[in-house]
Order: sequence, then structure tokens, then C-alpha cells
Amino acid sequence: MNARALCVIGLGLIGGSLLRAAEGAGWKVRGSATSEADLIAARQAGFDVTSSIEDALAGAEDLDALVVLAVPLPAVADVLPVLARCAPRCRLTDVVSVKQPVAAAVAALAPSARYVGGHPMAGRSASGWAAGAATLFTGAPWMLGCDDGADPVVWAQVAQLALDCGAHVVPAAAADHDAAVARVSHLPHVLAAVLASVGADGGPLAMALGAGSFTDGTRVAASPPELVRTLCEGNRTALLAAVDDALGRLGAARGSLASTGALKATIRAGHLARQSFDAARTSAPSEADYIDLTTPEAFARLRALGRQGGRVIALHGTRCQATWAPQTSEGP
Repeated sequence: MNARALCVIGLGLIGGSLLRAAEGAGWKVRGSATSEADLIAARQAGFDVTSSIEDALAGAEDLDALVVLAVPLPAVADVLPVLARCAPRCRLTDVVSVKQPVAAAVAALAPSARYVGGHPMAGRSASGWAAGAATLFTGAPWMLGCDDGADPVVWAQVAQLALDCGAHVVPAAAADHDAAVARVSHLPHVLAAVLASVGADGGPLAMALGAGSFTDGTRVAASPPELVRTLCEGNRTALLAAVDDALGRLGAARGSLASTGALKATIRAGHLARQSFDAARTSAPSEADYIDLTTPEAFARLRALGRQGGRVIALHGTRCQATWAPQTSEGP
């Protein structure tokens, strides 16, 4: 058995960073990619990588290695049949930005895989192996799926990988994750695209005067368009709800600006929301709690932890060391 062996399928920004970070933490790593440029760069860096998914998966099931799908959502359906043929009962996770579609694809195409979904909330506007770094996940939240029926052994292995890479684990049900990231990841991509387009329509003068607020607000619009489309369209239902919420707030702001010339309510609400976000990132967490993965209520407790903004910060055998987010007062 080698529960610290890792096979990463896909060596772009996230997969390539994961290969580097895991190897630095003492995992035995190998990888696979279809990009010749990524393969060459990874080999030059000394990594055991191949263009063949079958070769990368060789022995993964027997060794209890953890397999990570680090491919775009549309490619998941192409990789899973290969995995089902070569390592049908492997320990499997992923780093795809939506969880329900991946879980459904695994259930349909690789039903014997021992799957626990994951999503590190770390990234850059650049892509590919060259954009990656072993430090990409340092201090980042790493969502880990905890729907009922998850395999606690695999869950612990994926959690340890995330912790070894410098992240902290935020447990969540797949549906809760997808609803949350629609608001804090996918909607920002849509709004950045709109903001960039509106700014560009101001012509050369607007582009010459663009400064910090425009730069910060449009940063993710520099991401590869096909990648952004994939992650946003893959979470269509939850993103629609978030877009509707944003449109309602923009409509209210427009109505107030047109009728009274005031934007006080909109600006204040946004300011308080940003203060809440900053407080959540910087406030000292509560004292440590422990959740035993062998108990029947373990995953329900983990889901409750995630919904309240808590995190898993360490593993001690089957016991998760967790901290709950500090309670903050609501603004007016």
C-alpha cells in the first residue's frame, strides 16, 4: 500500500501546481497530459509524466494511489472511461470548478471508482504548466465533498493531500459548493467580462485613464476565454440565480440613481459585505474541535462546519481537527 502516491491527469495550471506541491511534500507523483508543451516542460523539471493516461494509471489501484482529474469539465467524460477500464476501483478526486456534473459523470462512467470531489480555490489568469507553482495552494481554501456515502478513507487521503499542499479544507455538499462558487467565482468572471467591455467601449481615452479599480475589477477577464466559458456554463443553474441577484441589485442602483441621484444603499451594502469577507479571512478562528470520520454523523458534521465557514486544519488518524469561523455581527 502507498497512500502517498499520486497520479495527476492534466498538467495545466492546477494539475501542474499540484504535481509540484505534492512532490515537495513527499508524495510519489506521476502525471499525464495531452499538451506537448506541458509534457516537455514537466519532463525538463524532472517529473515522471506521459502522454498516455493508461500508462499513468498503471498500478494506481493496487497501490492505493490517489488519482486526480485535473482536466477541464468537458474532458472529464473522455477520461473516465479510460479510468474505468484501467483502474476501475481507484481512489479518485478532481479539481474541477463544479462538483455536481463531475459526480454525475463518475456515477455514469466510472461507477466503481471511490470518488470524493474536490476544488482548490486557487488560480491565476494565466494557464498551462508554465503558469503553475508549488506554492499556488498555500493558504487557499480547498473544498472537499462530504455528501452522504463518501468513502472516509479516500476523504482522509484527499484532505491530507490538500493540507500537505498548504491549503485548508472547507467541507461542503456538492450542491452547496456549486451554489457558493456561482456567487464568488463564476459571477465575478461574468461581471469582469462585462466591465472590461463597457470600459473598452469608452474608447482610447477610457483605456488611457483606466487605473486600479478597473484593473482589479477586470483581472480575471484576462483568463483564457474557453476556460471561463467551461467553468461558467458548467454551473449554469446556480450561475443564473447569482446573475439574477446581481441584475436585481444593479436595477435597484439604477433606479435610485435615476430618481434621486443617490447610490448610498448600494455602496454601503457592498462596503459592509467586503468588510465581512475581510473579517472572515483575518479573524482568529475558534478553538479546535475534532470530528471522527468513523462515526455515522461525521459527514453531516463536516457539512455543518463548511456551511458556517469553518475549516479542517489537520488530520490525526481518523480524527479531523476543525476550527469554526468566529461569529461576526451583521451590519445595518
